[in-house]
Order: sequence, then C-alpha cells, then structure tokens
Amino acid sequence: MEQTVTAFKAYDVRGRVPEELNEDIAYQIGLAYAQVLKPGKVAVGYDIRQTSPGLARTVSQGLLDAGVDVFDIGMCGTEEIYFSTFHYELDGGIMVTASHNPIEFNGMKFVRANARPLSADTGLNDIRDLVARGGLTAGNHPGALQPLDFRGDYINHLLGYVDVDRLKPLKIVVDPGNGGAGLVIDALESRLPFEFIKIRHEPDGTFPNGVPNPLLEENRHATIEAVKEHGADFGVSWDGDFDRCFLVDADGQFIEGYYLVGLLAEAFLQKHPGARIVHDVRLTWNTIDVVRQHGGEPIESKTGHAFIKDRMRKEDAVYGGEMSGHHYFRDFAYCDSGMIPWLLIAERVSRGGKPLGDMVRERIAAFPCSGEINFRVKDTREAIATLKTRYVNDALRCDETDGVSLEFEQYRFNLRGSNTEPLLRLNVESRGAPALMKQKTEELSEIIRSEC
Repeated sequence: MEQTVTAFKAYDVRGRVPEELNEDIAYQIGLAYAQVLKPGKVAVGYDIRQTSPGLARTVSQGLLDAGVDVFDIGMCGTEEIYFSTFHYELDGGIMVTASHNPIEFNGMKFVRANARPLSADTGLNDIRDLVARGGLTAGNHPGALQPLDFRGDYINHLLGYVDVDRLKPLKIVVDPGNGGAGLVIDALESRLPFEFIKIRHEPDGTFPNGVPNPLLEENRHATIEAVKEHGADFGVSWDGDFDRCFLVDADGQFIEGYYLVGLLAEAFLQKHPGARIVHDVRLTWNTIDVVRQHGGEPIESKTGHAFIKDRMRKEDAVYGGEMSGHHYFRDFAYCDSGMIPWLLIAERVSRGGKPLGDMVRERIAAFPCSGEINFRVKDTREAIATLKTRYVNDALRCDETDGVSLEFEQYRFNLRGSNTEPLLRLNVESRGAPALMKQKTEELSEIIRSEC
C-alpha cells in the first residue's frame, strides 16, 4: 500500500518523530537502500538524540534482512561515517542524525562507496519512491552484523593533517553543546599538548542547554564567556553531529565562517603550493584574494555539499570551504569535517606567533561582510529577478551560478534561495568599506521587505 513520505529532502532524510520518521519507515529505508545501491557492506552510526539508537537499529535490520553486512560504529559524528566508509573500503554508510534541527526531529544522511554523497539526483529519490510504494520484503540470505572499532584509525587520520611535534601548549575552550564532539576531544586529548577547557561536554540527547547550533547567536554565549574567563587562545563549538565547527578568538569575538575559509585555504597552500581551492558563491572576494596571494587557484561552486564535493573531485582541489561552516578535504575523501579545521587553526596559531583574532581582523578590514541574512518571501525566484532587474545595468559582472551575484567596483552581493527551506538568503561584502557594506545591506533588505 502506498504511503506518504515527507521526510525525504534533496540531500537527506529529516522529519518529526514519529509522524514523519519512525522505526517502521527506517526499516523500509534499509531495505530500499539495499535494493537501489546493492551494497555488500555498509557502516551505520547515530548521533546523541534519544530516538537515534532505535532508528539505527531498525535501518540496520532492514539492511541485514536484504542480505547486507552491517558494520555498527555506534554513537558518532557524521564525519566518522564518512571516514569508516572510505577508510575500510565499504560500499556505503548511513548516519542517523538531525544535526541542528529541533529535538522532536530526526533524520538520516547517506553515502555510497568512497563516501560519495547520495542525493535526490543520485539515488535518494529512488529510495524514497520504493519506501512510498511499500511492499519491500526481506531476502533469503540475511547479512551479518558486527561492531567496527574505527576511532583509533580515525584519530590517527585527524592527526595526520598537522605536525604534532610543533604544536604549542595552547589553552582551548571546547564546547560540543552536549552533542557528540566531546567523544572525539576525549580521544584526542592524550595525543595533543593542549589544555582543553571543556563545557557542555557530555553527550545528552535531552539537550539540557538547547539544540547544539552555534549559528544561533544565543548559543554562542557560553563559549565566549569561557574563553574570556579562562584566558584561552581560542574557543571551538560544534553542532550536534559535529560536521561543522565554529571559532571564537581570544577576545571572545565569534568568527564568521567566511573568514575561516580564507585561513584554511592559506594553511593548505603552504603545504600544497599551487593547489586549487573550491569556495561557494555567497561571499568570495576575501577567499579569492587569499588564494591568489598564496599562489593557488580559486574555483567557484554552487552552494551545498553535493555540489562542492563534486566540483572538488573534478578539479582535484585540496580543500573546499563554505561560509556556513562546512569544510571539505581531498584527503578526507572530499568530505566535510568539523575536527580537521580547528586542528589546522591550532597549528597556524602555534607556528605563526600571531593570535587568531589578529589574523581575522586583517581580513575583515580588507573585505567586511554582512553575514547571511534570511528573508521569508512569497517566491524566491521572483524576488531574485526583481533585485537583478533593479541592479544589473550598473553591475560590472553578473553571475548566475547560484541565485544571482552582482559585482560593482566597491561592493558585491549574492541572492539565492535556500536548498532546504523557503528562504531568500542575502550576503553583501565590500572592498575595505564597512560603511558602504552596511548601507547596501540596508538598501537591499528594505527592497526585499517592501517589494518581495
């Protein structure tokens, strides 16, 4: 009997439990994943949410009943599913997580062999259609379930990105927000010279301090106050499945993800001269300037992990970054990690003799930005067309790689519709002119509010 499956999105599964996602649907997803991809071995893990172990158990059972061998990695982060899939040469991976969504939600992220993303265009819609149609049944030869002790190899891989012997005994505030990142920090601690100030450290799916999402300003206060109180060199916070990390400098200033892309690009170009760096289109001038200064080649991509990963593979790019806090690494099978970025920043602070805040302030002064501003509009395409018509005749460059980007002599802006929500997103930046950036941000915002 056909059923409605509203939890399937463009890149993953996300929905309210149990209305949109429950253990029955999870079991059907396991069967359907096996039918579409025909894998032999699949890694399965789950985040800290209270509903995650049950969903992981039943999606695993669906795989097993379809004849797939399941490698159970237990409570983990999304990047640990990526790692297990590519490192142990498995045929796929399923992570049960709703990342930073509200407590009543859960979801799943999927990869194929080599940790390649599974999205609507590459099989996820086929899985959705099979689940919606119903009637999936078990095979005749069940697969085997076995635990996979992956974390030692994963920790060794993380430490391969930095020269541990040259790291200084920095003091670092670490704030998992009661998500899963604390498990990795504890495993790293004995291998690093850092003093970790741990706050909201224990994994807790009841979210006693709110859903871990450092993009929300109210969620940053604890990290900021701990950095100031302890005189830390910097602070790091993560979302629940820790595929994104966010930094606070020694003065307690939150660092926009845009500027972190530039810092990481520079770090990689020092290790890989002349390399290609992929970046998204929302904010670009700082990244392009840094990459060219250090002899690299900047490559523009549509926003979104599937697009970034695909472009990185095509270009053999060593690193890719998005202002949203996702950072991608060639040696990590082109996947995103929330652990590798802060390790590289710690190495830069250790070796450069300059505080993180000083590095960032120089770039902010050169290319001030608005940060991303979201608007609810009737029609995102119509809103983009309205702004394009009004500004395009005066623009030096118009690019429609993702939404519309219009560049002028001293400022630029990008307008795009969200890939996952009914929102219009605006980003504005200028060349060393914060007053102009603010003026244009207010001007564009007023037009969107009044006309769109």
